[in-house]
Amino acid sequence: MAKNPKVLLIIPAYNEEKCILNTVNKIKDYNKKNKTQFDIIVINDGSKDSTENILNDNSINHIKLIQNLGIGGAVQTGYKYALINDYDIAVQYDGDGQHDVAYVRDLIQALEKDKSDMAIGSRFIDGSSSSFKSTAARRVGIKIISGFIKILTGHKVFDPTSGFRAVNKDIIKLFSNEYPTEYPEPVSEVSILKNKYKISEVPVEMHERQGGESSIHAWKNVYYMINVTIAMFIESIKR
Repeated sequence: MAKNPKVLLIIPAYNEEKCILNTVNKIKDYNKKNKTQFDIIVINDGSKDSTENILNDNSINHIKLIQNLGIGGAVQTGYKYALINDYDIAVQYDGDGQHDVAYVRDLIQALEKDKSDMAIGSRFIDGSSSSFKSTAARRVGIKIISGFIKILTGHKVFDPTSGFRAVNKDIIKLFSNEYPTEYPEPVSEVSILKNKYKISEVPVEMHERQGGESSIHAWKNVYYMINVTIAMFIESIKR
């Protein structure tokens, strides 16, 4: 990996008018205070609110998708941008205020020190200080998904639905060419592990979302669990 890696934060945004500007400003403030250069690309995933106006009015680097592709399509757009612009590291970073930019360095260090291909910001490993760990029902679901990944790949991922993830150049290329449109976090982790890449996890603090819309709604939880396990199984036998 490069001594001073070129880092891109990919921020998918769907109807994030309440928090996208604050999210971006926190990253910019962090860059100034810490003399870091974390570049930003916001992927406006067909938002129906004022997200696009806010991005334009504040000259925020972004790509406007003319229709909603979902989290998978939006994030893959970011990976394609990272590949074209020759970034060494891409970090998936939520636009809703859940993630803390101060932990980006920890994710990058995990890629370097652990020689990992992906580093996941986790709420559920030793050392995590995160008080926000989602609802009890979702925590049960996360444990089930984690267990299923272990069965399919032989590797334990404690926080498989975390959207706070850093990847190296090899994975940028992989994801820019092929990225799951449904249940992208756990399915892509199965893909990485089955392809003999390495995943590490880093304890992070996460916060409740400050606005916008979650890609997983409560009434869909049972449907989500059934389909994500099917999607992970299909991904595992493809490899």
